[in-house]
Amino acid sequence: MILVVMMRLFSPRKTTLMFVIRDKTRTPLENLEPVLREDIQKIWDSVPKPEAHKETPLSEFFNVEVVALSSYEEKEEQFKEQVATLRQRFFHSIAPGGLAGDRRGVVPASGFSFSAQEIWKVIKENRDLDLPAHKVMVATVRCEEIAKEKYSSFAANEEWCLMEEAVQSEIVSGFGKKLSGILNFSLSEYDAEAIYFDGGVRSAKRKQLEEKLLQLVQPAHQSMLGHIRSRTLENFKEAFEKALNAGEGFSLAAVTCTQNHMDKFDKGLADAVIEQAIWDTSKVRDKLRRDIDAHITSVREAKLSELTSSFEAKLNEALSGPVEALLDGANSETWPTIKKLLQRETKSAVAGVSNALSGFDMDEQSMEKILTGLENYAKGVVEAKAREQAGRVLILMKDRFSILFSHDSDSMPRVWTGKEDIRAITKTARSSSLKLLSVMAAIRMGDDVDNIETTLSSSLMDMKNNAAVKDRSITIIDPLASSSWEEIPSSRTLITPVQCKSLWRQFNSETEYTVTQAISAQEAHKRSNNWLPPPWAIVALAVLGFNEFMTLLRNPLYLGLIFAGFLLFKALWVQLDISGEFRNGALPGLLSLSTKFVPTVMNLLRRLAEEGQKPIATTDPRRNPAPVSRNFQNGSSSSSDSSSSSSSSGITSPKEGNE
Repeated sequence: MILVVMMRLFSPRKTTLMFVIRDKTRTPLENLEPVLREDIQKIWDSVPKPEAHKETPLSEFFNVEVVALSSYEEKEEQFKEQVATLRQRFFHSIAPGGLAGDRRGVVPASGFSFSAQEIWKVIKENRDLDLPAHKVMVATVRCEEIAKEKYSSFAANEEWCLMEEAVQSEIVSGFGKKLSGILNFSLSEYDAEAIYFDGGVRSAKRKQLEEKLLQLVQPAHQSMLGHIRSRTLENFKEAFEKALNAGEGFSLAAVTCTQNHMDKFDKGLADAVIEQAIWDTSKVRDKLRRDIDAHITSVREAKLSELTSSFEAKLNEALSGPVEALLDGANSETWPTIKKLLQRETKSAVAGVSNALSGFDMDEQSMEKILTGLENYAKGVVEAKAREQAGRVLILMKDRFSILFSHDSDSMPRVWTGKEDIRAITKTARSSSLKLLSVMAAIRMGDDVDNIETTLSSSLMDMKNNAAVKDRSITIIDPLASSSWEEIPSSRTLITPVQCKSLWRQFNSETEYTVTQAISAQEAHKRSNNWLPPPWAIVALAVLGFNEFMTLLRNPLYLGLIFAGFLLFKALWVQLDISGEFRNGALPGLLSLSTKFVPTVMNLLRRLAEEGQKPIATTDPRRNPAPVSRNFQNGSSSSSDSSSSSSSSGITSPKEGNE
């Protein structure tokens, strides 16, 4: 560096560079000198030079000479002669061609003072030549060496290495005090060894050493602070949870636990402080406080969510079942009852939530938001259940119609005996089903009055009146030809007028079969219980059959024949079960009787023949006759015996008369 500055400030001046090779071997100097000159030339080429001397050769500044001396041990005399010759060259160095180089820059003695002043002026004005004093240079070099030595000694200190390794995984008790002691020991050793050097340099190097040592231990210190923060946060979470489980108020538990654990963190922070370091630990403390606040916020949100969900579940349980039951049995008091139920359950839930929220120390706006959300949830439960029931309104209408139509006022199944007014029963059942439809058509949670029931009744039940009106005027407007109800917003509409009309049409078509079956059953019952001819036929028979009646009175034999025929007909009636066969209809009854008639008649005749062929047994009149065997069910045997005895008496009576 000095060479470059000298080349830039002063004119070139040759200097002799003499390289002395001792203990010359057998290798000729002519072979060694080119190698040495080549190495010197490489060094010259690598030296940075000013622009003016970029291409200046080495010979412009230096005279390079290479001298070889023989070995002192082998050729002592020759060595001494060569040294004496070389000494003479130094003695006569200023002679022309001497070691002092060229004489171009030689100044006369009278001008030396002025020349020296100019040279010194140039040196002072150029900062590149402002070199420190020798004392400062020595102090700088030596203090740096001592500082490096103490830094290495500290880094290899066994106690420090153990602390550095342990602090990576856990908190080290007394970390700050122990580390401060090790640092003080290293710095005191530096002070002891560097005490005799320049004070300014010593202090500067000591400060640099201290900074380097603190940089070395700072990661361990940060790890220590991180462990203290993590443990404090975990302890806070445990203590906070225990306080809440013990029933302590949320806000009180949060404030108490936060204050206690921040104090513990400050104590742990003081234990980790290093005396030599002035590090700002407020960021770590602020981060811990943010973590604690974030945990408190998350726990508060979780508790509030759990509390809200609990009361919502209670509301759902308290409202869903009763609302569904009320809508299933819909009547004029359904919606007022649902409204009272909603108000009662909502009031109870709001009171419970307000009491539970008192421990959270919430502002009025936040509390009002939660309570409003709970009230809206209760309304949503009712509306959801109403919409669910509205989706199955047709099933509910058919169930209600079936119950009212098929059961009497005592909830007993109806038996269609012919005395019931099916038209009135049908109208009552359909009116009740229409009432259910009108109740399910819209949500009525307010005090507003609507005309849905009147509209449905006038449009769907009074069909004949509507038909007559339509006949008189074709300009009438169907009140159900709309997609909304009057004075009912769409948000509270469950079934639109058009949907009501469609549902009613489907309801009538699906219940028509039940009514038809009831009418058929009633007519069948009437036919099965009315075997007499009409009164006019009875009168006609009495008038027109008077002569035949008188004939029967004059000849009792006809009465016997008629009586025998009646018995035979009665036996056939019982055997064939004619009334039972005709319950399923006329055609099935006739077909069944046609297959059973001939076998039954043949059986009766065979029985009569068997009874007629039996000999008359002489028995004691005081003894009871032998019991007649029962071959037929439901009184058929007695009828057969009676007919047989009547036939026998009818057969023998003419003989007796002839006799």
